[in-house]
Amino acid sequence: MLAVLAAVCFLLSQPVCCVFQTLYCTISDSCDCDFRPDMRDLEWDLYRNVYGQHLAQDIVSEEVASFLQNKSPDRPLVLSFHGSSGTGKTLVSSMLAKHLYSSGLSSPYIHQFIPTLHFPLPNRSDLESWVKGNLTECARSVFIFDEMEKIPPGIIDVLEPFLGPSHVVFRTNYRKAIYVFISTTGEKVINQLALDFRQAGREREEIRLADLQDAVAQAVYNSSSSGFYHSSIIQQKLITRFVPFLPLCRRHVERCARWQLCQQGWCWRNDVVEAVGGDMIYTPDEGRYFSTTGCKAVPAKINLFL
Repeated sequence: MLAVLAAVCFLLSQPVCCVFQTLYCTISDSCDCDFRPDMRDLEWDLYRNVYGQHLAQDIVSEEVASFLQNKSPDRPLVLSFHGSSGTGKTLVSSMLAKHLYSSGLSSPYIHQFIPTLHFPLPNRSDLESWVKGNLTECARSVFIFDEMEKIPPGIIDVLEPFLGPSHVVFRTNYRKAIYVFISTTGEKVINQLALDFRQAGREREEIRLADLQDAVAQAVYNSSSSGFYHSSIIQQKLITRFVPFLPLCRRHVERCARWQLCQQGWCWRNDVVEAVGGDMIYTPDEGRYFSTTGCKAVPAKINLFL
């Protein structure tokens, strides 16, 4: 059907082409119809609703924009998110999906992978078949792999052919796909650098990707609890960017609390915001700079103090 429309569009004027495309998409939920990237809204969402993560905001917005501008990329976009629990890794991945497809996370072309749920037993062939089948269905597929630290080492390497520049999947341009890996592995390296900056009296915004990129890659590659332990994917440098998520301070936690309260119509409850911020556990003992759970416990704390 799309091939016929393409031929018609070539022969007819642009306005008529748009009419045919619009008509087709009213009766189809195809990949081409659902894929509606909105970089402006993605950037707005990232910079307005993600707190304390200047590196993730900049890297994700820049890499996604650059990737989408290339009509014929030589390889997929592969982002690996690393940091402590509650720092925004899952939130950013959901924002990415939301602003790439008109139906957001409910799109059939957004694929979320949770090891303990989808593949409780290590099986490389199941994972390979799953990815290949989805790529065949839609070249613009987005794959989100959560809890990478729970994937047994070696399993994820089955994806290596899909991430490089040479593999072909049933004549599908698999190079237009996006992969997001999410893990807490590497958090010690990230948190230590953030602490070093804080104790030196430097602003966290001074931290640059160059300060962490290689250190995070080495930590992920050498950690036996990482799904990327001694992975050929890292050896072959197939990760576009390692994205560090910094530990959150009390002011970031309180911003999370205020956002949650506003969602419930309680924006004016400054007392609850302060109570939530004060009730969190912070580390290290001397200084109490960073929340041990980021913003993860904020909803439960709000329910406690409302």
